[in-house]
Amino acid sequence: MPDTVLARVPLHPTTARRRRRPKGPGEQTRVREILSYLAAALPAGTSAAARLLALQCALRVNTKMHIRLPNGVLRSLRLNAVQDPWRELEHARWLRIIPGNTVNEVVAELLDAALLGQAPARPDRMRAADWALRASSSSTARAIGPLPQLASAYLAAHADPQAGSGLSELDQMARACGLPLVELPTLLDQLAATGLLRSWQACPDSGDLHWTLA
Repeated sequence: MPDTVLARVPLHPTTARRRRRPKGPGEQTRVREILSYLAAALPAGTSAAARLLALQCALRVNTKMHIRLPNGVLRSLRLNAVQDPWRELEHARWLRIIPGNTVNEVVAELLDAALLGQAPARPDRMRAADWALRASSSSTARAIGPLPQLASAYLAAHADPQAGSGLSELDQMARACGLPLVELPTLLDQLAATGLLRSWQACPDSGDLHWTLA
């Protein structure tokens, strides 16, 4: 009786290597959640520049609570020549800069353990960090400063990705941007005037804010 040879059928490349699926919410939802977390975790007077920095740190932190932020990210946000946001977050006891940083990155330790409960798998967080970077670093927003950049990220994170329209509460956006509520209309007008926002409308009775992205 001849020997029987069992041939192994080679797997098709597309079945042999499965594409990794995100283990948490999508990038937009993750950024929205972190913005909400930072609104509660940071002092009310924290500047927009420090909040932009904290957003990237919170999304890029590893399980040891360390963050390595490349200078390329800081350049994209126009924060590479600004030391105050780091010092501001240190003063708030939200992070600690680790001595011995290289010329290409800044290394810090985040001091808020609650972040570990906010963090899904690291690849998912890194995608969310890139999403936030794109949402806040348009050439127009960068040209007029950190506050419009932060507001652009907030509006994009809270908008319908297909229609571009969004709904939030006025006081929630003001708190997330570290801005007094009475100054929020001026900021929204600025975003509309520069083409970052197509339209916006506030309802004084309900406190709701409606907008459409450009």
